[in-house]
This record gives sequence, structure tokens and C-alpha cells, in this order.
Amino acid sequence: MKSAVSETRKAGGIFIADEVQPGFARSGEAFWGFARHGITPDIVTMGKPIGNGFPMAAMATRPDLLDRFCDDVGYFNTFGGNPVAAAAGMAVLDVIADEGLQENALVTGRYLKEKLSDLARSREQIGTVRGVGLFLGVDIVQDAKPSSAATSDVINRLKEKGVLIGAAGRFASTLKLRPPLSLTRQEADIFVDAFDAVLAR
Repeated sequence: MKSAVSETRKAGGIFIADEVQPGFARSGEAFWGFARHGITPDIVTMGKPIGNGFPMAAMATRPDLLDRFCDDVGYFNTFGGNPVAAAAGMAVLDVIADEGLQENALVTGRYLKEKLSDLARSREQIGTVRGVGLFLGVDIVQDAKPSSAATSDVINRLKEKGVLIGAAGRFASTLKLRPPLSLTRQEADIFVDAFDAVLAR
């Protein structure tokens, strides 16, 4: 990532980190996804988890970039920075800190990944298990190849067991696990057991 950002900047580009999914302590290792790579973005965008259901988003950037934008375009926002949204965002940050959710993402995420990796050794439908914290991907394969059809089948069978999950990736064959940061080991076990039962059918 560092070399890609370096080359981008050499070519006159900027690095925008979209922290909607990897941010707000989800990786467990760092509060922001980009921090795991030891790089500082030029712009950071933040959405959904910043308000935990309250509709809000935010953007942070370097002062020089903001000045250039305002000089070139001008900017006005009727509801930008409204106090209710700010209070919701602060409450989210307080809960993450007060309830130790970053540490939970690290510890419970590691536990979940280990359980899924163990399961992968006995279920040929599982390709790679990857990710960090509570931001994991599980590749579903058929005949050792990515299979969107097999993945869709797994998703529908999990739904029958009360587990909602979606697919992502180039082949739409990766189960994307992004559970709440408050996930417990018992809840992780419920998912793994349901997943195992679906694969066993």
C-alpha cells in the first residue's frame, strides 16, 4: 500500500481512504483501516458507522487541499455540522472507547477467524479465510474455483437459519463478515455452527 500511495502522489494524485467499512475500530489492530498500513491519507471519508444508524457522514482532509477546493469550487452545506449529528457521532466514539470495542474486535475477531480456519480444513467448499478483526472474508469455491452460485446458495441457506450475510469480491464468491463490534464468542460460535451445518448439506 505504501508504494502504491507513493507512486500515486508522484504522478500528482491523492490518496483517499474510505473508512466506511474498515474504520471505527473494526480491524481491532487500529482505529482506522489506513493506520494498519502506516500511511497518512490526503482525504478520509467516513459514513454509516460514524452514527451507528443515525444518518451522518464526515470527511477530513489536509488544510491545503480544503483551501484549494474552496478556492476552485466554493462550498456550502445547509445541514453540515449540525449539532444532533455531532452528538450522535460523539456518542458512538464514547461507546467504542468505554466498552472496549476495539479490543473486542481484535480478540473476538481472532477467535472467529481461527474457528473459520479450522472449519476450512474439513469443508472443501471453503477456499481462503482472510481479514483482520471483525472484518473477514471467506471465499466459497466449487471444484477449487470461485463460485458465485455456490456462494448464493450458502447465503440463502444461512438466511433460513437466521443468519444474514452478503457476498462481495471479484467473483461475488466471498462471504463478507462485518458483525457488530460487540460480537461475543458465543455469537461467533452460533455463526460457525450454522455455517458448518449449511456446508454439510
